[in-house]
Amino acid sequence: MYEPIRTQSVHTMAAQSCSMRGLHRSREEELDIRLAGHLTALLTMTDELRALTPSRALDDAADRLADRITRMRGHTPLRATPSAEHSTPARITALHQRAHQLAGQALVVATTVGDTAGETLAAERLTAHATALGITEPAD
Repeated sequence: MYEPIRTQSVHTMAAQSCSMRGLHRSREEELDIRLAGHLTALLTMTDELRALTPSRALDDAADRLADRITRMRGHTPLRATPSAEHSTPARITALHQRAHQLAGQALVVATTVGDTAGETLAAERLTAHATALGITEPAD
């Protein structure tokens, strides 16, 4: 009564295609990609802050972030041209908050991977943005 299916389903063909192309990555590779992503996003926030509040410390941080990303990925990161528009205290605070969050995420991933250079850089940026936000460690 019904004609049997004589071809493979699209799901089976897609699964075979993925395994043939080697799209599966190890956990370490995935974490390295994630760390590079967090550091790249942190670099973007740093560049924005540099445009709004130029400082030698931010210049140094941006250079170190770009250098670390280059070593991890094998090529220099793409960098957007920051806009110096809307330089309000609220915008600067929001950028520091986002940078603080990204530095924290990068620190967690770098610690998981065992990337000491990434850990050090992320911890320094976390501390710098916490200081800019007025976040201090509680006294013991």
